[in-house]
Amino acid sequence: MRVYLFWFIFAGLLLRGAGADWMTTGRAPVKSAGALAFAPDGILLLGDSLGAQVVALDTGDRKPGQPLQDGTQFNGVTEKMGALLGAAADQILVYDTAVNPISGSIYLSISRGRGPDAQSLILKVDHDGNLSELPLDHIRYAASVLPNALSGDDAQSRNRRMQTITALQFVDGKVVVAGLSNEEFSSNLRVIPYPFTPGAAPTGTGIEIFHTAHGAYETNAPVRTFVPYHINGQAYILAAYTCTPLVKIPVSALKAGSHVTGSTIAEMGPGNSPLDMIAYRKNGHDYLLIANSARGVVRLDVDHLENAPEIVSHNPNTNLPRKRFPEWTRVHQLKKVDESTGLILTDSDGTLNLRVIALP
Repeated sequence: MRVYLFWFIFAGLLLRGAGADWMTTGRAPVKSAGALAFAPDGILLLGDSLGAQVVALDTGDRKPGQPLQDGTQFNGVTEKMGALLGAAADQILVYDTAVNPISGSIYLSISRGRGPDAQSLILKVDHDGNLSELPLDHIRYAASVLPNALSGDDAQSRNRRMQTITALQFVDGKVVVAGLSNEEFSSNLRVIPYPFTPGAAPTGTGIEIFHTAHGAYETNAPVRTFVPYHINGQAYILAAYTCTPLVKIPVSALKAGSHVTGSTIAEMGPGNSPLDMIAYRKNGHDYLLIANSARGVVRLDVDHLENAPEIVSHNPNTNLPRKRFPEWTRVHQLKKVDESTGLILTDSDGTLNLRVIALP
């Protein structure tokens, strides 16, 4: 973890020194709260679906801090957010969370209110549980606009527009963005160079998968969550879809304007949606930990994904070994802190709680 953190900070300093003027200072043009991920140097990436853009926000949060410890818990997060923002707790919606690998602070993308007039905000939770707002009205920022975005002209298309960005990650010096486009293969993975440059982001790659619950190949199902992963030294995206296939997609195939068929390698079952996913290594073994809407938190053994058979039938007779953790209930968010700990956001009778857990 210390070596990783050193190189993460070092890469950030190089980027900052080489291209400090790639950001501007002012009001960040954020139209909607969405997926979060950290790039180096305390730069927070926000997926703004309504704005059809990824916005890089300079948090200024670069002071190294102690890693979050197993057992740390911040309860009543919704009520605290409501008190800070002068809103009822039921008017606060949390879209995503992210942990700053430098400081250990927790960031949340939220909306205050509901409907088209909702206000999009970024909040920060420090090690003591103190809550503060990241001021988007005066901040260093840069935006990368996505081409071929879905329209959002009416209520129905606006709901589709909110799937323009379903997940994003900083991967090997680039930003990988999952979501939907207005193209024929609407399921899309975009690779955006980082730091952002003026002009639109590159056109993405159309993704086709075999959807086991439907028994058919599909091109319109969006990735719900994904992690970067290496198999035999090659970079892959492990992507999870609703109802619930797990698919591997080689990063080398993600070329602007191309179409790729991913390999379905596991199935979590119908009537379920993956909410969040992390990859980690423990005691010499590799695992995926997935939070699901209907099937709780499940760990998949992924030691030998190079040998995982591709699933191309409605009733697969092969699957990855797994273990369920019923003690973790109503988990909406799951983030990796380091190789030994993770962060979960849980719902207890409408109250959201943050908790640091030991990775199983």
